Amino acid sequence: MRDDLQELVDEVSRLLSAPATLEDADFTLLAFCAHDDSAAGAMDAVRTRSILTRGSPAATRAWFEEFGIAAAVGPLRTPADPDAGILTRLVVPVRHAGRTRGYLWLLDGGRIDPADTGDPALAAAVDLAAEAGRLLAGRAAADDDLGRPLSEALTGTATARAQGTRTLAAALGDALPLVVVALVPGADGLPDRWQRPGAGAVAAVIDEPAGPVAAVLVPLTRAADLRPAGALAAASLAGLPRGSAAGVSQVRPGVADLPDQWTQARAAARVAGAVPALSPVAHWAELGAWRPVTELTGPDPAVVPLLVDAALTETAEVFLDCAGSASRAATALRIHRQTLYYRLSRIEALTGLDLADGGARLLLHTSLRAARLAAARLPAGR
Repeated sequence: MRDDLQELVDEVSRLLSAPATLEDADFTLLAFCAHDDSAAGAMDAVRTRSILTRGSPAATRAWFEEFGIAAAVGPLRTPADPDAGILTRLVVPVRHAGRTRGYLWLLDGGRIDPADTGDPALAAAVDLAAEAGRLLAGRAAADDDLGRPLSEALTGTATARAQGTRTLAAALGDALPLVVVALVPGADGLPDRWQRPGAGAVAAVIDEPAGPVAAVLVPLTRAADLRPAGALAAASLAGLPRGSAAGVSQVRPGVADLPDQWTQARAAARVAGAVPALSPVAHWAELGAWRPVTELTGPDPAVVPLLVDAALTETAEVFLDCAGSASRAATALRIHRQTLYYRLSRIEALTGLDLADGGARLLLHTSLRAARLAAARLPAGR
């Protein structure tokens, strides 16, 4: 269907001689035509952001919806906003069975009259929008049907996993590049009316001891481009409670490796929830030294006595993150170097570890990181 939508957008662009994009009702980018960089009005801030992030922020969506696009049944025009870098647009609602399924946007420079019912090119574009609506409605139904097989493929018994994987393979094929996104809600949990992502993604709710989490299977246009998955994760987090986090797995062709991808996405989400520098969306491929730490159940027993002292724990983390450089660690902690040496001696006394030994440093470093993940494993308040 992705190719069908792309061909449809290309045809609309050709008919109306204007750059075109297709978004679903949640403003997630589905397809766009190439544009001539030298042509005036080919791009503005909204189109650039939509293409780069595969979506638009809530403020942009609210601005356009003020002009009645969600309820419109025929073409209309949205005005320009020069201060915000927004050009005027021709909007053709994409509808099916009485519902708005998305929008075709055209940067036409204001030359097409949306009320001109005698314009054959505009009439043909409206017909293509109706076809897009039919395709999107069919895909939404298919995505809903695939939620249960996805849940089974990720966390079911061996028999259920096999069946779920076969169902997904029949629907998605065995070559489409896919990633799995884990969405872990904060303290208030997953909303009862959680807004499931669009853009061809398949979503399922996975029950875990700490509460439900969401799994989203995201198809990619290109295996090397993870931006659509990151944008989808960030957009989904906007509708979840404060403190929520997301993880994105590696890309795999087809659905054969879904359980491993779920493990990666879940681990990345744990890191995103515990490490501010990687929050709120962490990619498995970018976790670096955090990857092996996610496989640990907790800190080594020798390190546990240290964890009751927050100042010493922070000192140990900063010292090790600074590769054992006393001068860098003292500067980062904003303490005198002699104070640092005193704290390091206290750390050695509490743990029995010799910080001059590389193996001891590795044990301490991984244990401190494992402790941080263990502390963040359950959302606050659970």
